[in-house]
Amino acid sequence: MEKTYKARLLNEEDYAGFESVYNDFKDRAVEEYKFELNPLEYKDFLEAVQKELIKCIVLLEDSIPVAFLIYTTSISEAVELNIIHSYNMENIEERAKYLIEEFLRETEYDREDKVVCYPMLGAQKNLIHTAARYRFRFVGIVVLRFMMFGTNSKEILAMAELPELEKDYELTEWKEKYFDDAVEVVNEAFTESADALFDPRFKTREGTDDIITKIVKNLYAEFLPEATTVLLYKGKPAGFCFMNLTGGQIANIPIMALSKEHQGKGLSKQMLKKSVEKLIQMAETGTRPITEVNTTTETNNFQALKLYRHIGFKEDYNYPQAYLPAV
Repeated sequence: MEKTYKARLLNEEDYAGFESVYNDFKDRAVEEYKFELNPLEYKDFLEAVQKELIKCIVLLEDSIPVAFLIYTTSISEAVELNIIHSYNMENIEERAKYLIEEFLRETEYDREDKVVCYPMLGAQKNLIHTAARYRFRFVGIVVLRFMMFGTNSKEILAMAELPELEKDYELTEWKEKYFDDAVEVVNEAFTESADALFDPRFKTREGTDDIITKIVKNLYAEFLPEATTVLLYKGKPAGFCFMNLTGGQIANIPIMALSKEHQGKGLSKQMLKKSVEKLIQMAETGTRPITEVNTTTETNNFQALKLYRHIGFKEDYNYPQAYLPAV
């Protein structure tokens, strides 16, 4: 007998039957979906849905919840598709089609002027052919890690001898007075980047202002101003290596940017090395129990990959960053 499928926004009558499906995802989130932190507990997840902080589409198979899709519209210029999961990872490609089709219907109005971004982490890369059927495009992303313990990352960093900064250049830490300069430098550096394909905020000064605001106001993670390095040229900011902290232990580089006129001089390495050394100091003195520093770049950005390797970062895994341009 042929199964009957129905996809719809999660509602109260689904809550009891949906719990096992959500918890199946939660148990797999770190290992199979490469989440840095464990997802919300079920009651907290339902609260987030009720407050419309996130939206959840559930797939019913013969009236029984079997799969779901979570998305959010909290990024002003994008609809972020966070996860597609099927209970026990069964029939994921077939079930994903119903979920994506309902997602496209639900977001039809939003997609008139917003891009859809979908980081296909972990097992989700198996859905790349399914997503392609709905005209998603893809950028390859690689995750790199600098581990505080258990690898030779710190030894590589110690051997990374860099020349002294040229005259008129200086490295310092973040101060609020550098905010407007950060917006200018990041906007210039990222306007034509792959990041702007799936986060169009980088294309405008206003959008870049929003990104920097959310970094320094702890809206993405805890901002670390003391580990954020600013490159000054004749006293004016020319480059930034931002640092934040997730879960109190995992440091992340959300953005590193350098003005075009100062590129090609090894200055990005200088900023990165300074920031990582600060994090090591914080970890070794017990100021913060930092276990790693991570970041991402495009798989074909060989210059960036070389830079990170030189400082002691190592590639961990890669994934497709899917995006669907506004209609």
